[in-house]
Amino acid sequence: MRYFEDMKVGQHRDLGSFTFTAELIKAFASQFDPQPFHLDEEEGRKSLFGGLAASGWHVGSVWMKLMVADGQREAADAAARGEKLAMWGPSPGFRDLRWLKPVLAGDTVSYASDVYSLRLSRSRPEWGVMQVRNTGTNQRGELVFSFLASVFVPRRDPQD
Repeated sequence: MRYFEDMKVGQHRDLGSFTFTAELIKAFASQFDPQPFHLDEEEGRKSLFGGLAASGWHVGSVWMKLMVADGQREAADAAARGEKLAMWGPSPGFRDLRWLKPVLAGDTVSYASDVYSLRLSRSRPEWGVMQVRNTGTNQRGELVFSFLASVFVPRRDPQD
């Protein structure tokens, strides 16, 4: 993982993509969001979604899975180069969560993360706070998911 000083506003990170199959949509929904339009094709067709729709929470959970996997790859690459790894802190939260278009069975969503803002923490000089706009775009180029997250990122040299 990178340090606060390595980050730049506008920095883009592709996280990967995921195809939402009917089976995966139903499995997630049966455990976490058992609404008819997530569980049954006919109910989905009759809904305002027009088809079997993935839960928004499923779409967000896939973002988390891909974000963690990307961070693990980045950490492994840095360790292989013998670089000291930065251990990022917790997220103080997120805002502006939007499910902009339905994700239907068969859709493939590509996820990305863009650095939105950077600031030094006033109360913890060893940390910076980074805001990141996270998005999901379907195979037609339509934005389907977006939110703005904050995360504590360690500073390489807090005395600077």
